[in-house]
Amino acid sequence: MTDTVQPMPGPSMPGPRAVDPLSATHTRRGEPTPFDAILFSSFGGPDGQDDVIPFLRNVTRGRGIPDERLEEVSGHYRALGGRSPITAQNQAMISALEQELAGRGIDLPVYFGNRNWAPYNAEAVRALHADGRRHALGLVTSAYSSYSSCRQYREDFGMVLEETGLAGEVSIDKVRVYFNHPGFLEPVADSLAAALAELGAEGHDHDRITVLFSTHSVPLSMAEASGPEETRVEGSGGWYVEQHLAACRWVMTQLHDDSPALPDWQLVYQSRSGAPHIPWLEPDVNDVIERLAADDAADAVVVVPIGFVTDHVEVVWDLDTEAKETAAEQGLAFRRAATSGEDPRFISALADLVQERLDPQFPRRVVTDFGATPDVCGANCCVGRLCRPTTSAVDSAEDVERARAEADAAGASS
Repeated sequence: MTDTVQPMPGPSMPGPRAVDPLSATHTRRGEPTPFDAILFSSFGGPDGQDDVIPFLRNVTRGRGIPDERLEEVSGHYRALGGRSPITAQNQAMISALEQELAGRGIDLPVYFGNRNWAPYNAEAVRALHADGRRHALGLVTSAYSSYSSCRQYREDFGMVLEETGLAGEVSIDKVRVYFNHPGFLEPVADSLAAALAELGAEGHDHDRITVLFSTHSVPLSMAEASGPEETRVEGSGGWYVEQHLAACRWVMTQLHDDSPALPDWQLVYQSRSGAPHIPWLEPDVNDVIERLAADDAADAVVVVPIGFVTDHVEVVWDLDTEAKETAAEQGLAFRRAATSGEDPRFISALADLVQERLDPQFPRRVVTDFGATPDVCGANCCVGRLCRPTTSAVDSAEDVERARAEADAAGASS
């Protein structure tokens, strides 16, 4: 097995600063809270062709992107009838989670909200407040640390409380990032093993198969800022890259009993967007497939969407369509492993994340060599370009006050 990842350009790439995995950076626990609701929060997706452009406007809000440009990038959704599969996938997961919680004797209602489309987080928060709920635990469909995959959800929660006028009356905490929970990774490992066995049965030697673990590319600046400030090193991929690599390494170790020889693997990226002059994490999955063929380094690839929770548009289109077509053009056999999605082990993992916060004695299940992940994010964790109110961090109160002061100042000057 080799690790040939190139997460960032340049001849040398320092990793994040080593932090004691037993320190509060990794192990900080949330204050005991009488949670009485779960806010299941996701990215959201359009429900039909008429929703595609309004949805993309929400996704790109504040970036000044004209509708003409949005129409150019809407093809992935339009090719699927304008309807994202993510909403139905989330609803199925919620139904399974409710059954799992009930089986554990946990009586917490689950409210569903999205960042970019109906039902919105604000609708869910108003509903839980109307039902007399005051302490919600946020469960999000993103497993890793970065601005877009963790902090932005914490900002969503903070801004919703401000916008609804419920700050101080309703609290919303967020569960820890869970890329290192075995219930998230075991289904991925099993699906990878099945794909390798299928290719082997077709006559492909393991030393001619490459495993490509794929996740969403983000700007290099966002990757560097991922994780608490004490872990940050200029030129590194931050916690975002480190956590992905740890997940990949663990998944590969699970293949020892099932594979005569472990194939080579890489961490690759997909779904890049934004201005071309801004550096993003590389290499792109399609570029890697082309390079493997050009170098005669593989006869087959297995693409593993390690960075995603369900088989939504960025998996179905970017991998099942574009990456598969690239492999076919290059004469390489192609398989795509499944995401954890509705696998009972992953649903059980989500219930574990809830139970961890309800019962301080409940055992925390953690694998990978990264170590544990905190309930409460560290100072300036995964900080973005703007100051917005947040929840679930040691400095969230400061974020709220600073954002309020900036909003007041902007209002006074207008």
